[in-house]
Amino acid sequence: MLIREAAAGDWPRIWPFWHRIVAAAETYAWDPETTEEAARDLWMNPAKRVYVAEDESGTVVGSAYLTPNYGGPAARVANAGFMVDPDCAGRGIGRALAEHVLSEGRAHGYRAMVFNAVVETNPAVGLWTALGFTILATVPEAFEHPRHGRVGLHIMYRALD
Repeated sequence: MLIREAAAGDWPRIWPFWHRIVAAAETYAWDPETTEEAARDLWMNPAKRVYVAEDESGTVVGSAYLTPNYGGPAARVANAGFMVDPDCAGRGIGRALAEHVLSEGRAHGYRAMVFNAVVETNPAVGLWTALGFTILATVPEAFEHPRHGRVGLHIMYRALD
């Protein structure tokens, strides 16, 4: 698998799984009705470093971004987002993207990473804890999950240095 910085031309290959994941309303606190233009502006924002994972055939199977979570004196705390094509789940793409983004975060001078809203029923919680993230707090019943009803949102943290 190749992980590289995304180019503007990658968006049409990211959008189909991005839309599928967000429209499912199970793992992201983003509007399921987000238009393609708004999604591109959100994901491919110039303030973010965006990466794609390609399989051996060159198909984009996942994407991630790295960005400051805060500004000013707290700008060395990163935030990241991850999307893996659901049809490619279980192939280690999420872990590979996460390890890449953590490495990139260190390389770009971030001292820590924070996830602001991890849906507590998201299977990725296990990956994040395995990679050293801790749950700092959970906002109870903050997310309307289509199958589980109201569930919490975790705030997760990991030091990078």
